Amino acid sequence: MGARSLTTVESHRAFEGEVRRYRHRSDTLDCDMGFACFLPPQALAGQKVPVLYWLSGLTCDDTNFITKAGAQRKLAERGIMVVCPDTSPRGCNLPGEDDSYDFGSGAGFYLTATTEHYRDHYKMDTYVTQELPQLVAEIQPHNTNQVGILGHSMGGLGALNLFLKNRNQYHSVSAFAPICNPTNCPWGRRAFEGYLGPDEAAWEAYDPVCLLRQTNLDDLPPILVSQGTADPFLEEHLHDWALPKHANIDVRREPGYDHSYYFISTFIDQHIDHHWRILQAGAANP
Repeated sequence: MGARSLTTVESHRAFEGEVRRYRHRSDTLDCDMGFACFLPPQALAGQKVPVLYWLSGLTCDDTNFITKAGAQRKLAERGIMVVCPDTSPRGCNLPGEDDSYDFGSGAGFYLTATTEHYRDHYKMDTYVTQELPQLVAEIQPHNTNQVGILGHSMGGLGALNLFLKNRNQYHSVSAFAPICNPTNCPWGRRAFEGYLGPDEAAWEAYDPVCLLRQTNLDDLPPILVSQGTADPFLEEHLHDWALPKHANIDVRREPGYDHSYYFISTFIDQHIDHHWRILQAGAANP
């Protein structure tokens, strides 16, 4: 895949860096896709910088984080690039794709679908872990041992899953209000049945709680999870209490905060610093 496949949609100066949006044809998803990124001033000066992948939640696209989270100041200070993919394939015209907010368009769940209609397009995990990094490398060369992943809600679920299943690729992880145990909540069960079929055993491959049960938690770097106590989705869908209790899993309950980007923007600096500390250690041990 050559650089000519990327089209720059817009570019804006911010904190001596640049916010950019790109479009491209995705071979993995067989549709046109977009993603946003922030290049800190260190990257524009020619340095190799750490990269964070941000995965957004239900109904979102590639613009939500880059326009609402207020992360650019801290990213510029730390010299970290962030990349924000879309949340699903777009414009595939599949049956039921646009019927509800929690399945189909804007709700790809960062998995590989196996059901009829969806299996040819809905492969967001492969897109994020394989195709997108190739495009990012064309924009900004970086050290592969300084890559982290984070996200919100459905994207927090995706970040935890992709980190746990791709430990050689991602070296740090955090999540805001993630869907922690999707096999046991309405959002997850609806999506998994639609994308993966009725075999619930197959769903466990995309459930962080199930994956963590199969993981030596002592071998993990610190995992940061922030959850607002006033989140209206906490009791029915998010279930942070299902995560294992372990020193490497830091679940922070934030009193009075809800599910919105007001919550994310309040604590995003903590998350960026969390990744920076881990990725700096990776730079010292290439």
